[in-house]
Amino acid sequence: MRPEICTIGPFTIYSYGIMLVAAFLVSVSLACRKATALNLNPDKVFNLAFLSFVAGIIGARLFYVIENFGYYVRNLLEIVKLQHGGLSWFGGLGLGLLVAFRYVSRSKLEIYSVLDLFAPFVALAQSIGRIGCLLNGCCYGKESIFGIYFPVHGKILIPTQIYSSLFLLALFIILRFLQEKNYRKGEIIFTYLLLYSAGRFLVEFWRADNPVLLWGLTLFQLISLALFSISLIKLIAIKTGS
Repeated sequence: MRPEICTIGPFTIYSYGIMLVAAFLVSVSLACRKATALNLNPDKVFNLAFLSFVAGIIGARLFYVIENFGYYVRNLLEIVKLQHGGLSWFGGLGLGLLVAFRYVSRSKLEIYSVLDLFAPFVALAQSIGRIGCLLNGCCYGKESIFGIYFPVHGKILIPTQIYSSLFLLALFIILRFLQEKNYRKGEIIFTYLLLYSAGRFLVEFWRADNPVLLWGLTLFQLISLALFSISLIKLIAIKTGS
């Protein structure tokens, strides 16, 4: 693993940060290109993506800090050290969506058109971001002789970051395929949420960084179950026109 890329004078370039930036630039550039094909204003799409990205990072960090409050209350400076990892997708989704709804409302855009546009590229951004997790050594799996040696942990662990990244890349391909077909408004975003929550639920069984909370499940598995159920209900409603 390689948490640090290089050091230039007093500045250190971290692999986690590099991959976050790469995820944003690649995904947003593709989303803006697709927006043009859908007759959506690419400038508004970029602004929305940037604001949602910043809000998503803040929300993801806040959720992670709250989840690990005991550690961070004793190490307050660690709260701002994003280079050490520690972002929760569910927290990022929540605050990112709130900011997106606000911007879409003020810009007079159609919410489902925007969400359907972004869904595949969010999956791609996550896939790239998970490579940063691998390099950083966070979001790690349980010990296994069939895993990979992580120097930062000094153990052979299941490379859940790789599994997640490959799953999200496949999800991106599936959603892009659906995006090129005839679909109803909301179908792409809820397909993304349905499949992502299912994948996250399964990967959590191999991860070692999230404690069991209830019924032998982690907090993120419980949230995934709720998100999966909501998304399934919404997809059925969309398909049946109810």
